[in-house]
Amino acid sequence: WHAFSRRGVLRKLIEGTELAERSKELLAEQPAKLEKLVDGPMGDYGRVASMLWATARAPLTFDNTLEILQDASEKYPRLTTDLANARQSVHLLYYEWASDPFTEQIADILIEKVKAGVEIRILYDPFGSFSMLSWSYIRRLRAAGIQMFPFAPLYHVHTLSYRNHRKVAVIDGRIAYSGGLNMTDKHLTGPEGFKGWRDTHARVTGECVLTLQSVFATMWHNMTGENLFQEEYFPERPANRTGVPIQVVSAGPDSEWKAIRHSYLAMLALARHHVYLQSPFLIPDDSLAEAMKTQALAGLDVRVMIAPRGGEMSPAYRAGMTYAVDMARAGVKVLLYEGAYFHSKTIMVDSMVSSIGSANIDIRSFAINYETNLVIYDERLTRELEDDFEADERHCVPFSVEEYMSRPVASRLADSMARLCSPLL
Repeated sequence: WHAFSRRGVLRKLIEGTELAERSKELLAEQPAKLEKLVDGPMGDYGRVASMLWATARAPLTFDNTLEILQDASEKYPRLTTDLANARQSVHLLYYEWASDPFTEQIADILIEKVKAGVEIRILYDPFGSFSMLSWSYIRRLRAAGIQMFPFAPLYHVHTLSYRNHRKVAVIDGRIAYSGGLNMTDKHLTGPEGFKGWRDTHARVTGECVLTLQSVFATMWHNMTGENLFQEEYFPERPANRTGVPIQVVSAGPDSEWKAIRHSYLAMLALARHHVYLQSPFLIPDDSLAEAMKTQALAGLDVRVMIAPRGGEMSPAYRAGMTYAVDMARAGVKVLLYEGAYFHSKTIMVDSMVSSIGSANIDIRSFAINYETNLVIYDERLTRELEDDFEADERHCVPFSVEEYMSRPVASRLADSMARLCSPLL
């Protein structure tokens, strides 16, 4: 939770409590944990963790398990089971929350848990959920005793562009989910014109759950004024240093540093053999674009997998094609995912360090939205993600500069016009 105590606001919320003492211990043990990571098998790749602690105060945690969940068909059954087994609290934070058959099933589970005494809190983004979520659904949950509120209501004009793009669930302060999947039946079926929905999420237990709990508690306090920084929501765990090392990296428009962007830059800089990236959009800022191109020009195997189109007519896909040209000319292998709609947001470096999160490779995710990524310092899990990446390649076609330049001038001009809006897409 210390990672989110900007300007001392949250420090005051825990002042005089047991959490204050635990926060001090967390601070004190970070130098030793960071040194242990660098001195171990992770070597120089562990310096990413040192950078993220320095810039974002993202604590490095060791006592964790992580399960990679590919697609909603893997995440949703795990999540519904964990929700049904909740005993004390359920905290859900999502960009998109729909009213559909899947979320009606979720509503039924949550209403039964409220009857059993479980506290349920939901934050949804009203922009992401605008055409998906009905007032009757919200009223039904509220009438049952579930606290469900929008993050940054659309009538707050001064925060209209600052969206919560996170997809986080925390159950009893002991199990958490984070990644790219929202709460909608669309993720099971795919949008119109697609055969499905391709995405990546993670289920975690251990120390890092408390950091994800603090992400929710911070946003909840900002929206409702209720202080969730209480011991009951942050259960202590026995000390264990043998799990998966993970950092929860969060960033937003109020962050001093663009920490998620910095994590990508640091991982690219430390790469020695290959870098695999996945994102529906490809709208990097100049520094990230140069880093990707420089490593490809230096002979590294740099591959980026993107969505060539979406279920909606977003100019972001058109702008991405102009960046794909620049990347491909520098030797970056740009892969266009076909069939299902592509929505994964991952990066893997040299089979050593990786990340799963909500942030796209675009300026909005790195500077404007509220985002959360899990940075994973584990060879086995990174190799698992790389194996999944290589499996995804079977559904891709390589981007061709020659084919793109043969398209009608009007089409390419429209792409270039979309690129002018890149900072807002």
